[in-house]
Amino acid sequence: MGQDVTRGSFSREDRARYRRKVRRCLDVFALMLNDFRFDSDRPMTGLEIEVNLIDPDAQPAMRNAEVLADLADPSFQTELGQFNLEINVAPRVIEGDGLDVYEREVLASLVHADERAHKSDARLVLIGILPTLRPEHLVLANMSDDPRYRLLNDQIINARGEDMTLDIRGQERLEAQSDSIAGESACTSVQFHLQVAPEDFAMYWNASQAIASIQVAVGANSPYLFGKHLWAETRIALFEQATDTRPEELKAQGVRPRVWFGERWITSIFDLFEENVRYFPPLLPITEDEDPVAVLEAGGVPRLGELRLHNGTIYRWNRPVYDIMNGRPHLRVENRVLAAGPTVVDQLANAALYFGLVRELCEQDRPIWTQMSFSAAEENFHTAAREGLDAHVFWPGRGEIGVSALVLDELLPIAAAGLDRFGVQPATRDRLLGVIEGRCRTGRNGAAWQTQVVQRLQERDGLDRPTALQRMLQRYAEGLHENVPVHTWPV
Repeated sequence: MGQDVTRGSFSREDRARYRRKVRRCLDVFALMLNDFRFDSDRPMTGLEIEVNLIDPDAQPAMRNAEVLADLADPSFQTELGQFNLEINVAPRVIEGDGLDVYEREVLASLVHADERAHKSDARLVLIGILPTLRPEHLVLANMSDDPRYRLLNDQIINARGEDMTLDIRGQERLEAQSDSIAGESACTSVQFHLQVAPEDFAMYWNASQAIASIQVAVGANSPYLFGKHLWAETRIALFEQATDTRPEELKAQGVRPRVWFGERWITSIFDLFEENVRYFPPLLPITEDEDPVAVLEAGGVPRLGELRLHNGTIYRWNRPVYDIMNGRPHLRVENRVLAAGPTVVDQLANAALYFGLVRELCEQDRPIWTQMSFSAAEENFHTAAREGLDAHVFWPGRGEIGVSALVLDELLPIAAAGLDRFGVQPATRDRLLGVIEGRCRTGRNGAAWQTQVVQRLQERDGLDRPTALQRMLQRYAEGLHENVPVHTWPV
């Protein structure tokens, strides 16, 4: 987050200085895009996975500090809530058996962490939203003990000037209010990173936006919040509302939200960073000592710390990333649309679908984003979040079509061709895309399995909703160790 993260307030001078600095960084970034050599020789991929902790009664376990201390693994770190962890997986290329290696490494790390968590009377769960969460769990006192989270909370609440309001209308309706951003901690996701060359970034970002609805529909895994059956991927609506800095009046004026799908196809990564600076006031106006112009003129690689920090407080579902590794700058698309879980193999199947689709769609003579409006892509996204595998979306050449039929008939072959371009070995390609095919043929992803089990426990066994959610989650948690695709789980 940069320096001085413990500060609780900022002066007008701080904000003016930061605004000048971030614009200076933007100017330098523009120069770099024109003249600098970015690392893109062997495009790397990356994974970040957010994890929940539950106790033996399947309630959220506020013990991440204890678990991290006992685990002593730098790849794990805290997340917003005390019942959250995050694992940052070492980046790699996916050619050959790269996706298989990812799966083995992630599974081994999570199983080890789960075993260590048992010492704190906790266990790990990969899921979009813990179905046993209650409003009293999502309060300021249960946020992780890290100054950056409290600082971010204070700045968002101050910018909004009133309590956060949740109003999610799905199968049932949820209305709630909160005096903090703790609701965001309910949203646990997996993020895929894909390194791209500057000249290719716009294509990959546009393709990622176009297929976001397909990803969400196929991978939906958060149907419950506070005991209510809401969207197939309720995490989308919750994240959009739980961190919204706009009071009702600013929404009515069309002010852009910080959790944002976007509003147009782009022609350069610069478009996104320029929008960040033009549309969004700084939340954390923390300046660094670096003079990016001087560094660039001296032949160095500017950190552009203010530009990166500002970008980190704007939560695009596909976020642009500028980073430096081993002294060389690079650009990444950070794909943030998917819930965590249900298993590691399910997550790697989602990764195979994403990487394969965007790669092949970017190679087509007539790109998908030239055949559909941006507003159609956004509407598809929210329709998919509400309805999951039952969603119908608009797709060029097919009109309104069910997601499962579209994936089976058209998108799986495209994803397979894209994985071939990455050099993924055929056995790995077929195994992981076969998981996606299985979900579409059975109509069962994580969200569908959860709702089917809860419905059965309520109707057949006569359990009330809270008890049914608890029993379901206890069964669900076993999936981490079994690591078989969710569409094969018995109901």
